[in-house]
Amino acid sequence: MRAFGLRCGVDGLMLLACCLLGCTLGCNSEPPKPHVSYDPGTADFYRQDVAPIFKTNCYRCHGGMNRKGEYSMQTSAGLVRGGKHGVAVIPGDPTGSLLVKLIRHEGPKDNPMPMPDKRKKLSDANIAIVERWIRAGAALPEDLPRP
Repeated sequence: MRAFGLRCGVDGLMLLACCLLGCTLGCNSEPPKPHVSYDPGTADFYRQDVAPIFKTNCYRCHGGMNRKGEYSMQTSAGLVRGGKHGVAVIPGDPTGSLLVKLIRHEGPKDNPMPMPDKRKKLSDANIAIVERWIRAGAALPEDLPRP
């Protein structure tokens, strides 16, 4: 028991010294830097916040050579244009955008299916990010072909 108390005391002193001195052992006294937040009307917002959501949840069926429903999200033109079910993204109008209806699981009952299909619905936070991007004009990176 005495060894345990001694060990806790030594660890506590080391932690205190480390934090006071600002050492580099992972106990820096500075708080972690916040996630950089870009204006949703910029391509940087798409790159930082929207593209990772699409890559994780959508590219399996709508990226690369996969174009389920004739919808490819690999280019700006394809992402906005949509597939066989019509225009996917209406810049400035998230409620009118088919993409938002499908990821909210509020799309037409007959076809197309809610997305992602056969998997868990996107989180409300991720849906809000996509809606925010569309509401701000659905800005896309210059390195992708424009519609």
